[in-house]
Amino acid sequence: MLELKNISYKINDKVILNDINLTINERDFIVITGPNGSGKSTLLKIIMGLVKPTSGKVILDGCDITDKLIYERANMGITFTFQTPVNFKGLTVRDLLCISRSYYYDDYVGRELLKKVGLCAQEYLNREVNNNLSGGELKRIEIATALAKQGKYLLFDEPEAGIDLWSFEDLTKIFKDIKKDKKHGLVVISHQERLFDIADKVIVFDGGVIKEIGNKNKIKKYLNESKCKKCMRDENE
Repeated sequence: MLELKNISYKINDKVILNDINLTINERDFIVITGPNGSGKSTLLKIIMGLVKPTSGKVILDGCDITDKLIYERANMGITFTFQTPVNFKGLTVRDLLCISRSYYYDDYVGRELLKKVGLCAQEYLNREVNNNLSGGELKRIEIATALAKQGKYLLFDEPEAGIDLWSFEDLTKIFKDIKKDKKHGLVVISHQERLFDIADKVIVFDGGVIKEIGNKNKIKKYLNESKCKKCMRDENE
């Protein structure tokens, strides 16, 4: 279980997060949505240890990890992916999977991981992770790398950012498959209703606080009736 207890974060006098309390179970698929600047990304960075909260605690399976370093949290089962996947000049896809998987890696594992994200191992294992890959390819490789770590919780910051509609449809299927496997808790920041539809719970952030929590129908009704219509993007864009 992952618990956020009274998490607040501010820069100078600007409050980014204000007294957030949230419990995420190990098999939950949670989507966090809300307008830009509402604190969504900061929350995930606090969970991963990229940002330290001004106050409050992060608890993982009963252990206070608020002061744990990033690599310690990763070894405890938390994995984070960025809005824009990072390029690794000189490293191949195989290299990244090896690093994530540690000494348990072999090419069979690599092939299976790439298969899960819709990539052909023969074509991609030896590819360098650089700008020659498309946004969709980089997203898939990043997800495969996250799965290689075998973490309890996978954190995704706007996986739809920078990719085309067709690639996002494929990513939606990947998330469905991860949920079906019941091996990971998923926390995804997204504005896409398609992810609302497969999530166990959707959380609306605005102004650094949680405005609403519920299933897709409750959240869609809330967004349609509130000023948070801007949280939802037209899928036909």
